[in-house]
Amino acid sequence: MITHNMYVIAVRDLSAAASYYQDVLGFTIREIGDDGWRMFERDGCRIMAGDCPDSIPASELGDHSYFAYLIVDSADQHFAEISSKGAEVIKALKSEPWGMREFGICTNDGHRIMFGEKIDN
Repeated sequence: MITHNMYVIAVRDLSAAASYYQDVLGFTIREIGDDGWRMFERDGCRIMAGDCPDSIPASELGDHSYFAYLIVDSADQHFAEISSKGAEVIKALKSEPWGMREFGICTNDGHRIMFGEKIDN
């Protein structure tokens, strides 16, 4: 049984990533006892970000840079909140035939995240 999930990402500039996740995406940033790691938390989502300045930039991974699909209460509200703070939208807000109203963003370090709300078809 999987009881919950947490994401782990490599970022090239941990301070810049922390600022982005806090200021644009609304996450709380938490120290976890290791200077090379930070925990990004918002509601039921936790992301461990590791400082990897020499790693391949996520922006060079193309479609492999997607790492999360986050289910939200209101896709419209969430879209309005983070797009007004400068999130780069890579998939416009849209109701899809698979029963999700969703949109996608690309973070400052090139990671892609989808946000979706379950809807009735």
